[in-house]
This record gives sequence, C-alpha cells and structure tokens, in this order.
Amino acid sequence: MWFKNLVLFRFSEPFQLLEPDLEQRLSTLDFRACGALESSTIGWVPPLGQGVENRVHTANGFMMLCACKEEKVLPAAVINETLGERILEIEQKEQRQVRRKEREGLRDEITFELLPRALSFSRRTYGYIDPRGQWLVIDAASANTADAFTGLLRRSLGSLPIAPPRTLERPVATMTRWLSKKNCPGDLAVGSECDLRATKQEKNMVRYRGQDLFSREIDTHMDAGKECIKLGLTWNDRFSFTLDEDLNIKKLRFLDLIQEQAEDIDSDASADLFDAHFAIMTLELSSFLPRLLELFGGEAPQRNH
Repeated sequence: MWFKNLVLFRFSEPFQLLEPDLEQRLSTLDFRACGALESSTIGWVPPLGQGVENRVHTANGFMMLCACKEEKVLPAAVINETLGERILEIEQKEQRQVRRKEREGLRDEITFELLPRALSFSRRTYGYIDPRGQWLVIDAASANTADAFTGLLRRSLGSLPIAPPRTLERPVATMTRWLSKKNCPGDLAVGSECDLRATKQEKNMVRYRGQDLFSREIDTHMDAGKECIKLGLTWNDRFSFTLDEDLNIKKLRFLDLIQEQAEDIDSDASADLFDAHFAIMTLELSSFLPRLLELFGGEAPQRNH
C-alpha cells in the first residue's frame, strides 16, 4: 500500500479518538451500493479489503481508513439523444417551440428515467490519521476526491477541525529561490520537472519535463520574473515527488532504499504485505512531513477547513 499523491491536512484541535471509538463512528456510514434512483453513494469499507471487518487498520499508531464511492454513468450523448427525440416529438405534436426552462426540466426527467438502467463504477480513496503528529494524509490526485473523503469523515465524526498546512514562507517564493540560486537544502535534490508561471498571470505558464532545471534556459525565465509553482524533488534518496504551491504532493515514488526494505518482508499474504508497506510508508512520511514545514520557514497558525 504505497500512496502516490498526498493531500495534507493538519488538525487544528487535537485528534484524540482511539481506534475502537473511531471504528464505532465510521460504522454509522458503511458503504452501500447505489439504489435504483441514486446517482452516487459513498461510505467506509475495510482498508484490507474483503474478508476483513475492521474499518480502521492501525500500524504503529497510524490509522488507515478507506472510503468507497460508487457513481452511475449516464453518457451525455445518450441523454442528449433522448432529449432531442423528446423535444422533436413535442414540437411536432403541439406545434410549438420548447423553451430553455422546459428543456432543462425534460433533461432532469430523462436522467431520472435512465438512472435505474445506468452502469456504475466504484473508486476507493485511502487516507490515514497520524495522532502523534496531528496529520490527516489522503491519497488523492484531485481536490474533489480529497473533499469527498473529508466530507464523509466529517459526517462520521460530527466535526472535523482540519486545515491545509500553512507555512511562514510562501512555497512559491522558496522554490523559486532554490532554482534561481541553484541551491536547495542538503536533504533535497532538485529533479527534472517544474512549472513556471509569470507573476499573477495564470495563462503565462511554462512546463518542463526531463529537463536540467539549473540550465541557462531556466535562468532566462527566472530573470524574466517567472515563479516556480511546481517542482520535482527527491528527499534523502528515499523518495521522489513533485511539490506544488499548496504543498500538495504528486507522483510520490519510494526509491531503492525503501523498496529494499519492502522486499525483505518474509510473507506472501496480502494482508501482511499491506500492513508492512503501510508501516514503512507512514514511518518515512512521519519524518518527512515536519521537515516539509521547516523547509518553508515553519508552520503558520492554522485556519479550519
């Protein structure tokens, strides 16, 4: 169980629930499949998968959770085709034009009719709580996916006082300085990808992949006033990742030192491997996340999310 993308939150009030209490809270919102007229559902499932009942999987004090969301698929082309046929039928039969408001009503009506026959797919999102460090870490590639997870957790707990991590220095300013000065802290190595943006001009963006980021070409953009809003990095030769201006981590990849630890696990059982990988991953991240805040001047006061 290796996370690939990290959306990070800090608890602004101490998270103190023990595993049995958290398990009981999550049990109130177990996952269930969509009903005939539901377009989506979301709920908790055991992180270890089928054959396991626990909704909370704990290793070394870190608590893993898994949210499952099922959504029905109604292709827009199918709805539009049916809508066109319905509009044509009305216009021919009643000799009048179907106005915009009526069109929207017909679209809703058609969606309601087609839902029971729609195909569905499900997607799982994993996250873990670090009570010692007071972190909530979600493996999510988008803000919407992370929001669905935190929304479900908030409903389960009644409240969820969290906020994205905030630092005293702007990550953009610090990453820009690393590139322009061709120097970064000793436990970091600059990778080969970055996104550069002209100050306050969202559309004036340059993306580099597989590039020497200390080259003259990058210097030219720096001299023109561009800022670094995403940067590829490696930490202590242990894992590589890209970091953006909001401290979201993408393309997380654990390197040989960590993979060798994982290969030493003397078991082929999926549950044992899951548990061992989770323990290794959380141990690494528990060392890295405080350092991440330090790299940008330390943690700033939080605002609830």
